[in-house]
Amino acid sequence: MIKSELIAELAQANPHLYQRDVERIVNTIFEEITEALARGDRVELRGFGTFSVKVRPARLGRNPRTGEPVQVPAKHVPYFKCGKELRERLNE
Repeated sequence: MIKSELIAELAQANPHLYQRDVERIVNTIFEEITEALARGDRVELRGFGTFSVKVRPARLGRNPRTGEPVQVPAKHVPYFKCGKELRERLNE
């Protein structure tokens, strides 16, 4: 499911809301999650899962074309851990 499909589903499930309002709500939620992760905070959505940021240390990689070593810098990457309720629903 892509974001536009999510917005369409939510608008259909909530006919008392305009689609533009549903779109604004979804965008606001995603922006808040993104801003929290950028600050280094953890976002927990009960029953769904937890978003956090992990640090990948610098390492020595290889250029796949030439095989020569390349220094890969440290970076921050988003991480998602599935919640218990979601995992149980997926494995019913």
